[in-house]
Amino acid sequence: MASAKEIKNRINSVKNTQKITNAMYMIASTKMRKAKGELDQTRPYFNALQGEIKRIFRTAGDVDSKYFYPSDEHKGLDGTYGCLVITADKGLAGAYNQNVLKEAYRLYTEHPDLKLFVVGEYGRQFFLKHNIPIERSFLYTAQNPTMQRAREIGDILLESFNDGKLDKIFIVYTDLVGGMEAEAKSTRLLPFHRKQFASSANEKTVSVPFEFLPSISMVLDNIMESYLSGYIYSALIDSFCSEQTARMAAMNSANQNAEKILEELSVQYHLMRQAAITQEITEVSSGAKAQKKKKKKEVI
Repeated sequence: MASAKEIKNRINSVKNTQKITNAMYMIASTKMRKAKGELDQTRPYFNALQGEIKRIFRTAGDVDSKYFYPSDEHKGLDGTYGCLVITADKGLAGAYNQNVLKEAYRLYTEHPDLKLFVVGEYGRQFFLKHNIPIERSFLYTAQNPTMQRAREIGDILLESFNDGKLDKIFIVYTDLVGGMEAEAKSTRLLPFHRKQFASSANEKTVSVPFEFLPSISMVLDNIMESYLSGYIYSALIDSFCSEQTARMAAMNSANQNAEKILEELSVQYHLMRQAAITQEITEVSSGAKAQKKKKKKEVI
């Protein structure tokens, strides 16, 4: 059984750990608010880009572009798949990394020739440990998602797609749903299905045709580069916010567990202190009684 001193040391150790988890909670909260603010500032631009693509399809439905499936979308595209996997650089974020890697591993089992483009040290170490080859690893992007880094990743993926090295490109990331709920998901980046940009029944039909210079295909080619970078940037920010949310939840759970441990240790410590005090009182009382008896015998 542990002594009172050992329990006291354990209480101090748990309190010190609790200070660290509290600090990590506050840091994660600050990072998440900052990242969401940056995303809110750039999101309208990329929403406008998507609107322009929809406008093109509303104007000319027979657009021929390599970034879109043929008109017969039921015809599958064979070839090499590429996958951008977004993880964190470190753990202590609950099941955040595991959920992403589980989804990425599922894609890999379905397509063994899958070429992996990995964001985050956690994902890189996972694939290296399982002897899964990595096409490209992007360092420090997970903890510092910026538009510039998103453009660099988008350019590399787009170049591989245009050169015919990749026929389909997927992205596996964590989507922040409803503010605090996160969900690992895989989405195809390229090529697009035309129905993704189909007009809804509530939108006004285009009565006056637009003129595209030099051509519709060239306009789409220019838009796609920015659109792809914007989507990747949004995924990076969503993943980063999800990571911080998961870390906040993990640190909050750690704080609650620390409180329970401190409560149990405090009870043990007080019981042990009471037992020690009771024993000391008993020993003093017994010694006093023994002294009285000894004096009585001497008198007699």
